[in-house]
Amino acid sequence: MKTTATNQETARRRRTFSAKDRLTLGVFIGIPTFFHLLLVWIPAILTIALSFTFWTGIRIEDIKWAGLDNYYNIFFETPRFWQALGVNVAWLLWFGLIATPLGILLAYQIDRQIRGHQFYQSAYYLPVVLSMAVIGIIWNFLLRPDGFINGLLGLPISEAISFFGDDKYNLWVLLIMGSWRHIGYIMLLYLAGLKAIDAALREAASIDGATEWQTFRKVIFPAMAPVNIIVIVITIIESLRAFDMIYIIYGGRGGVPILGVLVFENIAGEGASMKGAAYAVILFLLSIIPIIAYLRQQFKEDVR
Repeated sequence: MKTTATNQETARRRRTFSAKDRLTLGVFIGIPTFFHLLLVWIPAILTIALSFTFWTGIRIEDIKWAGLDNYYNIFFETPRFWQALGVNVAWLLWFGLIATPLGILLAYQIDRQIRGHQFYQSAYYLPVVLSMAVIGIIWNFLLRPDGFINGLLGLPISEAISFFGDDKYNLWVLLIMGSWRHIGYIMLLYLAGLKAIDAALREAASIDGATEWQTFRKVIFPAMAPVNIIVIVITIIESLRAFDMIYIIYGGRGGVPILGVLVFENIAGEGASMKGAAYAVILFLLSIIPIIAYLRQQFKEDVR
């Protein structure tokens, strides 16, 4: 009994934080939380509120209630919104059906340590450390009329291929540019997941006579459910956040429309309507709703 009481007293003392400990925890938790609220959540809440108003963005007393007028204007009087939404859907389909599977395939091949796997890993990881803006600068240098590719083809500027200005090329070029980074990102995530899988699972599947494809589909892929969730979330987010890359190439207006570009255009050019805030809310909902729906479904399956 005495030993038990002593152990309980020791555990109680270990759980007690000194004033210095509480100060340290407050600094390391409180300061990041404060800046997260200040720079993320408060602007997000204000953006949602302002999307229902008319405001010049200068004096608070000029704010006027607009109700759903901004959203009505977007959905029923702005054809460019539907064009931009179609581009974002195409972006999502490209990433989901082509870029993401390529990243998974690359990770699987590198995990098998194919010949030259270290070179492939380094080469495809390099774009991951670059921002989308830097990627836009690099590809703009390569593909503009007076850029490297047209120079390599020996074409004068008057006959140069307009990769970004011609509707036959611009969307496909932008998708390839975005995929350059996305494939490496997915490769990195899946490679980390593959390294964490117990080798005994593969051995058991091999003993049972499963082929390599059957092993991946029925053993490895289900075992990587947490990584799959992260990949789904990232693929949806990446398909909606190419604004900085497009802005570097086309500037503030023009070019291939996506929802992020419409947010910028309408905040900068039509601030009195707060239409840009409404675009931002729509973009947020398109990002978060499918993610929440997928996570809920996944968690329900895990509970079962």
